[in-house]
Amino acid sequence: MSKLVSFPTESGVTGLQNDAVWRDTFALTGTSRTFYTSSTITAAWHETTKRSQAGSFIVDDKGTRTIRSPFGPNWIQARFSFETDAVPQTICTGLITLVLTTDSEWRIWTLRTIVEQLKGQPNVDVLASVNGTAKLTNGQIEECLFDCIVIGGGQAGLSQGGRLKALGISYVVLDKYQEVGDDWKLRYGSARLHTSREYSHLPFERTFGPKYQEWLTKDDLAEGFRQWAAKYDINIWARTTVLFGSWDSNQKKWTLRIKREGEDEQSITSSFIVLAGGVGGQIPKMPEFSDRQSFEGLVLHSVEYKDASGWKGKRGVVVGTANTGHDVADDMVAAGLSSVTMIQRGRTYILPAEYYKKTADVFYNATVPTEVGDRESLTQPMAIVDLLSQRTLHSMADTERQRFYNLEAAGFKLDRYGSIMHHLYNRMGGHYIDVGTSAKISKRLIKIKTSTPISYTKAGILFDDGTELDADVIVFATGFEGNMRYLVRDIFGEKIAEEMGDFWGLDEEGEIKGAWKGTGHPAMWYHGGTIGQQRFYSRFIALQIKAKMMGMPLVVYDKTP
Repeated sequence: MSKLVSFPTESGVTGLQNDAVWRDTFALTGTSRTFYTSSTITAAWHETTKRSQAGSFIVDDKGTRTIRSPFGPNWIQARFSFETDAVPQTICTGLITLVLTTDSEWRIWTLRTIVEQLKGQPNVDVLASVNGTAKLTNGQIEECLFDCIVIGGGQAGLSQGGRLKALGISYVVLDKYQEVGDDWKLRYGSARLHTSREYSHLPFERTFGPKYQEWLTKDDLAEGFRQWAAKYDINIWARTTVLFGSWDSNQKKWTLRIKREGEDEQSITSSFIVLAGGVGGQIPKMPEFSDRQSFEGLVLHSVEYKDASGWKGKRGVVVGTANTGHDVADDMVAAGLSSVTMIQRGRTYILPAEYYKKTADVFYNATVPTEVGDRESLTQPMAIVDLLSQRTLHSMADTERQRFYNLEAAGFKLDRYGSIMHHLYNRMGGHYIDVGTSAKISKRLIKIKTSTPISYTKAGILFDDGTELDADVIVFATGFEGNMRYLVRDIFGEKIAEEMGDFWGLDEEGEIKGAWKGTGHPAMWYHGGTIGQQRFYSRFIALQIKAKMMGMPLVVYDKTP
């Protein structure tokens, strides 16, 4: 094992599978890159380890284990550490998996390298609490010049603020809501996470302990966020609207014009900006059908929806069959609407919550530290995650075929063998993690309509097949524009938006476009993703900013040998 991990930088990596994959997370490439095939990895490893002066490779014998796959083959996984002595000097870790070949040789299948710390700097993963006695400042210290301004005060923004504070970077988090956590608290009544409690913590601690339920509600999240922000005394300015911003290329400074608490406008400046828009976006997607004025009922987007309690006895229609659409339809059934119909525009991938939890619990549970789970789970090459998750989840689905037959018999267009990775990282949604509503569809408590709407009528909706559906209330659960490029355009203008490029979707290497790494502008980052990614990847943005402040930025390796 030691021989395979202590790669001689002069001769490159040896012992690679032909289809090996290496994912580097800011350790040797200064960004996030994924390399495929033994020849490409060997060349890239040789160049990056040489230029970064990587050395002191040490295998963690306690971190070596055999992973047994029900689909074969099994593999050995080992952890290792190393350091780089070029500028900036860093401390790094890695994970390596070895598979046994047909000629009885152990070869490297996957390799992961992760930057952990900047040498001589504070620990980005440690922040002392203030024993819960702090009150959120909301900017009572009237500073106007910061190293970094974080726009957005949800999980992404809070996580980023905490990481910046851990590294001694002066910062402020700007949040448009009245209180910390309101981005969740003000959502519709039944809103909850469809991911497990142990996956949902903020940095530095287990935010949501055993007192919380497994599937955190909007109120659970709001409470946890508020308590965390007070515990770590996060400098957050609530009730703050960003009006516009500009970049001075000569001074290397951002200037933001803001309005706080409805009072007079003011300007603040910084060297760096993090756009912490989370995931899912802020701009509702609302399909347009003709003759809207003729419909006599209520039409709203899910962003306006709170609950269905006032609609008892009415005919409800939900457009969209992803997570929110199912939640709203379930609310309508519980509220006693006379009929509930979901309009399904395309096939929907259904992932039972218990399937998801079984896979997530491997990395996120009460005994595995969150930071360990993050490194095991969130640094894996996307292609490998997609392969393994599809095999595992499809196998589970095959053991419950009747469950899915019942859905199809009810008229639901099912993508039984979908890819959760595709939905998360290319579509940014469009799936449903089933926490119980699918059974109500199978029992015909919720009807399914799969024709295409073309116009409103006085009493409801007309479809392309000539049929009509009567409705008193129509809720569009059709998602949001998730590309934060539009947020950049609205605040900073088209030129900066062009420089930043797109946010989200997978590039040709399987890396998420624009997320957490330097893009087209040297002083701005996108921060978002799943709730776990918002926690974990905030550390890498903070490390990049700290390195730039030290005058020793991480040097990006952009070649593909």
